[in-house]
Amino acid sequence: MDSVHPSVLLSQRARLAIVGAVMLGLFLSALDQTVVGTALPTIVTDLGGNSVYVWVVTAYLLTSTVTVPVYGKLSDIFGRKLMLILGISLFLVGSALSGLSQNMGELIAFRGLQGLGAGALFPISLAVIGDLFTPRERGKYQGFFGAVFGVAFLVGPFLGGFITDNISWHWVFYVNVPIGIVALAVIGTILPNHRAEGPRPKIDYLGTLIFTAAVIPLLIGLTEKGLTTASGQAVGWMTWQVGGLLGLSVVLGLVFLFVESRVAEPIVPLDLFRIRTYAASQAAMFLLSFAFFIGVIFLPRYYQAVRGISATASGYMLWPLLLGLMGTSILAGLIISRTGKYKWLLVGAMILAGFGMLLMTQMSATTSDWTLWAWMLVMGVGIGPSMSAYTLVVQNAVPQRLMGVATSNLTFFRQIGGSIGLAVAGTYLASTFTSQLPKNLAKGGVPAQLYSHFSSGGGSSLTGVGNLAVQLQHLLPPALQHFVPAIVFAIHQSLAQAIGGSFWLGVAATILAVIASLYMREVPLRTHMGSPPPQAEASREAESTPVVMVP
Repeated sequence: MDSVHPSVLLSQRARLAIVGAVMLGLFLSALDQTVVGTALPTIVTDLGGNSVYVWVVTAYLLTSTVTVPVYGKLSDIFGRKLMLILGISLFLVGSALSGLSQNMGELIAFRGLQGLGAGALFPISLAVIGDLFTPRERGKYQGFFGAVFGVAFLVGPFLGGFITDNISWHWVFYVNVPIGIVALAVIGTILPNHRAEGPRPKIDYLGTLIFTAAVIPLLIGLTEKGLTTASGQAVGWMTWQVGGLLGLSVVLGLVFLFVESRVAEPIVPLDLFRIRTYAASQAAMFLLSFAFFIGVIFLPRYYQAVRGISATASGYMLWPLLLGLMGTSILAGLIISRTGKYKWLLVGAMILAGFGMLLMTQMSATTSDWTLWAWMLVMGVGIGPSMSAYTLVVQNAVPQRLMGVATSNLTFFRQIGGSIGLAVAGTYLASTFTSQLPKNLAKGGVPAQLYSHFSSGGGSSLTGVGNLAVQLQHLLPPALQHFVPAIVFAIHQSLAQAIGGSFWLGVAATILAVIASLYMREVPLRTHMGSPPPQAEASREAESTPVVMVP
């Protein structure tokens, strides 16, 4: 008969100390993205290289995304402690070197090193919680991980702006070091390095290489889709920079699946996708991230370009979305731990998230802050439960020995879903803006022939930040200056409608996420770690492998 305990046997005090440490590590990763984003304009001004500034973000995104499944698999083989220490150490070294950068080339390279470490932080942190607590206990702890992102999103812009304005942008990176050292000290002294008994599995080097080769062109292609050419035109889907790279990624992805289906210890075990609940959860997370990233990226753009507020202040205008997300992430975890049920909670949450996005489609330039805040709150309340619950569902659906790779796959699908969502929504936004602008100009009584005075580059320059009225005054002759207020309103209204329209993609994605969640089979949350979930029959023998602790 199975005993009732997690796979890592520690005192409650030690377990809580480890939870705090891994949450610190996770906070580092989440905070870094918002802090650096705020400081980036100053960094580019200081170091130069405006033409390559996007690679400061892209280099981090590439390395942190590519390494996620690899870290997950290695943590199952070599233990969580070793991989987590390695990840945090690489992240801290990359942070320190980024702060010491003297040019954009160095910064891009060191941001890539930071990303190599960051790829370990989120999936292995969640896997550590899976080791410390039984499935029934995990919810109340994993719920706080969703809240960490909300806190980082709120604190990040202020911290980045304050450090950049009052100290130096270099300290945007240095601030990670003391926090990371504390996390390392706790993890290094308290967390055991546990792994399964028996012969150590072989590492899938070929699969890792092909996986990396497939993901890199995918992410670069999606990044290029968000850029514009020298003439101001958006890079098209059918260009080699986008369509060519995405096509290459698809081909390499198929090769990867072929290789993984024939190796003994793949980095992404394809057999896991035969588990109905596991496959449905991965699909739902991909779709929800597709929708969620539209909100967290385009709403600040709305406040900056339409309302004319600063980048830092625009982040704080999302407080209802983050409040709802944090609150229900924690609450859902507590409810699941108490009841052991999750399927209908997730289905209801996805429906609410979709309704919130449906409300956001009605956005206009004149929508009041209170109305937008109410819509954001509804959306955040719906999204929050997914931040903790899907991780719990996936971990409960797979054998304990594969929990690391299963958790990392969920993180990977979250990141890829968000990247694809932004690329698709960006294209939709640009086309909608272009189609709405003539209509809104006509409603404002602006002569159609004036459009040519300020539409060079497809109007893309009109959707940026800055004083639009001043820009237009330089473009129009004195005799036509009286049209400026009407033109400004038409542009703002068109951009607001385009951003609001992009939420229709979010609505569609959440509907599909609801369908995926309905497809899940509600596997009872185990109160022990010794037996496999009922549907993982093929893994029953493997799950019974005992676990030992390696100091």
